Amino acid sequence: IEKMVSIHDLKQIKLAYDEFAKAGIYMLDYAEFQSVVKKCPGLKSVKDSQIQQLFMKIDYTGDGKIEWHEFCTYIYLENKEKEETVRRSKMAAFVLPAIVKSLNRGEPVLRIHFPPNGTVVTLREDGVVSFWTPKLYLKNKKNVFPDRSIGRKPKYATDFVPMPEYNKLIIGTGSREIQFYELSTLEPCCQLSVLETVPLNLDYCSTGPDECIIVYGDTQGCVNILLMKSVREKLRLWKRLPQVDNVPNISIDHAVQSPEITFIRWKLHQDWVSKVKYFQSIPAVVSSSMHEDSALVIGSIHPSTYMQEQMREKTEVCGEGKSTKVAQRPTSNQTNFTVPKGVTTFDFCKNRNLLVTGGMDKLLRMWMPYVPRKPTGILKGHAAPVSYLCIASEDGHIFSVSTDNTAKIWHIKDQTCLFTAHPKASQIQGELSACLYSSVVKGLYIASDSLALLSLQTTSQPKGNQTVSHKEPVLCCGYSEEFRQVVSCSEGSVVKVWDVETGAQVFEYGCAHGESAITCMAFDTSGRRLVTGGTDGCLKMWNFNNGQCVKILSRDGRCAEICDCAYLTLHRNAFVISVGWGRRIDIYLDSKEETQFNQRPKPSWQDDVRNGHKEDILCIAHCTPHLLATGSYDGEIIVWNVVSGRIQCRFQTPQSQQRSSIYIQNTSVLSLIFLKTRAFVPELSSSAWLVSSGSQGCVNFWSVLNGGKFITSFQASQLQQQIMKMALTQDDSMLFTADHVGFIYVYNVKQYALGPEQNPPEKVNFWRAHISTITSLKIFDKDQFLLTSSMDCSVRLWSIHGEFIGTFGQEEIWSITTPSSWKHPAVPYEILTDPLSMPSHPILDREISQSDVSNSQETENKNSELDVHIDETDPLSVLNDKDIEDGTNNSWCLPESGRRQSHAIFKHVKRMGLKDSNTLKDLDRIVTPPTCKKPDLSFRKIDSFVSSDADE
Repeated sequence: IEKMVSIHDLKQIKLAYDEFAKAGIYMLDYAEFQSVVKKCPGLKSVKDSQIQQLFMKIDYTGDGKIEWHEFCTYIYLENKEKEETVRRSKMAAFVLPAIVKSLNRGEPVLRIHFPPNGTVVTLREDGVVSFWTPKLYLKNKKNVFPDRSIGRKPKYATDFVPMPEYNKLIIGTGSREIQFYELSTLEPCCQLSVLETVPLNLDYCSTGPDECIIVYGDTQGCVNILLMKSVREKLRLWKRLPQVDNVPNISIDHAVQSPEITFIRWKLHQDWVSKVKYFQSIPAVVSSSMHEDSALVIGSIHPSTYMQEQMREKTEVCGEGKSTKVAQRPTSNQTNFTVPKGVTTFDFCKNRNLLVTGGMDKLLRMWMPYVPRKPTGILKGHAAPVSYLCIASEDGHIFSVSTDNTAKIWHIKDQTCLFTAHPKASQIQGELSACLYSSVVKGLYIASDSLALLSLQTTSQPKGNQTVSHKEPVLCCGYSEEFRQVVSCSEGSVVKVWDVETGAQVFEYGCAHGESAITCMAFDTSGRRLVTGGTDGCLKMWNFNNGQCVKILSRDGRCAEICDCAYLTLHRNAFVISVGWGRRIDIYLDSKEETQFNQRPKPSWQDDVRNGHKEDILCIAHCTPHLLATGSYDGEIIVWNVVSGRIQCRFQTPQSQQRSSIYIQNTSVLSLIFLKTRAFVPELSSSAWLVSSGSQGCVNFWSVLNGGKFITSFQASQLQQQIMKMALTQDDSMLFTADHVGFIYVYNVKQYALGPEQNPPEKVNFWRAHISTITSLKIFDKDQFLLTSSMDCSVRLWSIHGEFIGTFGQEEIWSITTPSSWKHPAVPYEILTDPLSMPSHPILDREISQSDVSNSQETENKNSELDVHIDETDPLSVLNDKDIEDGTNNSWCLPESGRRQSHAIFKHVKRMGLKDSNTLKDLDRIVTPPTCKKPDLSFRKIDSFVSSDADE
């Protein structure tokens, strides 16, 4: 309905509010708001349910009434965030600062080229050719100009261009020569000498089998075109000619007498040619100069028949052998562009039918080719003359560099500047001499006093046919029953809202926590407000339907990362509770009387300060009315009485029975959940109320009354991977567990852990939902559906029986009430092809090693592996924070096979200084015995990856 509101409708609603205001009514309830909306001409067709949805979105506090300014604020912010989403989708940026390699003092770099062999080639004015890797490591260099005798003027280069098809390098010199060198060895091949004037800039293009065109502009404003056939044979013959200065030489006049050589020279400009380029897609030669009336010229290669006759007559008059005389191209064969102050650089794109010019007036002009009267767009922003530009058609961008070393990225369609890299930020200093954009490297090379690479910021894209919901790993998601919407939050601080009925995206807003990742989320009791926690240590409360931040909850000063949060009500009060690296429980009162935008937590419980966790708190769980459980990195679980703030009981996660004496076991508690149907039932007082994740894929059950005690445990993950998330059905009969490699296991725990148990519960079902760590697991809609999110950037919806409904963000929409629209019996493509998803087969029914499990996660774990190997008798094996931060304790780092755990809540990655804290890697090994059984994913049922056979 928000999309249907026009300016006229807004005026009508404002008049209606004014009428109510005259009667002393400034806030409208739902019935009054409904009647106002119904009277708007453009909104008469809307349904009552749509109006009710809009009313609830605006009334996020649940007051039951909305004011005019609340209505306007909601519409404004929603449209603003939608515009920001569009802008963010087009966003491009350079990685700053640039990669800078200093150059030895000498002549400036004239040109940069990137041949197909993947080597960056540069040429200095004194003839030094250098070869670089794409990341600017010098491979080789050589001066191609031999030393001259004393008294002779040293030779200097003007430009160069590679001939990759013939493994040659063409260099223009100030001695009116075009020289050919071997590209691999830089040995001289031959040279064309006695040109009419100095070749200032060169271009080359292969036009067919053993045919090419060489174009150069000169100091007389002429464009010279050399058409060559039988190129290999011609270069071989020229190489045998007599040498001048140790280079086989032939004059241009003798060269053009060969039938395989055609030379054309057009007088086009009244000033030096600043750039010349042949575009085979047109085909035409484009040249530019600083002369306004002939600033840019697009012309054909060959002259008309009439011009050929005139040129032949001039040749006969001037004498035999002189066939290189200049001619004036007829206006019918060319298009002239008049540009104030001339053109220094240009580029053309056939796919977009776009010509872009830049010059001394600091402007970029966009033209339609052959329409020189008026540019289609002017891009303003540079503070100095434009020296270089390039059209990146595949990205829809224009890259430009001005003489003050400022680089800009422009959006072609919107004609707006997306990013500016100032020299102070890029650290590119000195006088600009050459530039090149490489679509292969996705970067801009700039030569000044140094050689620099400005790389484009890129996000890792999913491989193959993988469908994703976010561009970054999804760290949490949830379901709002009030709006029947799914909300997901990513590592890139982007919040997306999805329609659960169809899987379509409803809304999106970014920079929720600035550049920090969103690690956890919770809804208030009404489901209208969203609470998010991030690595910046802040909690934020949102009206998630329009991206309005209504409150910020944080401690004073620098805050530690938040790992989990919860929203709970106690008596008539509501609270937001957060835990994380601060190792304290922060409690914030959520009250309408609390009007401050920035809110501080209540004083910490004394028991928390004195006897609380000694390590990072990773997860939290609440049991109505007054129990709260927290789990920490060191495996400790504490159950709190929320009313008194006192510890009710505490436990230590037991080591796995498959413990190996040489490996560290990861006992961190990643997930907690209460069996709420058993809580405070007298006859079940000794049974297990609390379930926690343990080491090696185990799930532990605890009794919490009378001091609490350990009841039992079983191994939930068949591959012995750590359990990341757990969920229970409403009646606590079915326990869903999600492990580190994306498997979901379902167990019947209705009668389990009522007392000590020897056998594990019945396994009802299992399937693989993701190829990476599962970060959220939610059951909703009266136990009908299951919601999952993962580090593989996807959010997926399943039936409670494991039938795949779809991935949020996929092209095809689904109807949640129509099973025929679901993806089932299909499964996500990447799961189908992942090695761990291989079905059961006699040949495959063998013991698999832990390395097999690890190798299947290579797409997730991109950083270098860190393996943990330890002797329990070694006193250095106990690592403290300083050891980890300094990274100096090498006794525990041995090249043994192993894998780090993936989860945002483990800060020790940051301490080790790995590539990025948000790559979410943990130092502790996921410990498994040498072998483990491969799960049976047989094709006996309709769904090849959903098995209801518990015994199998």
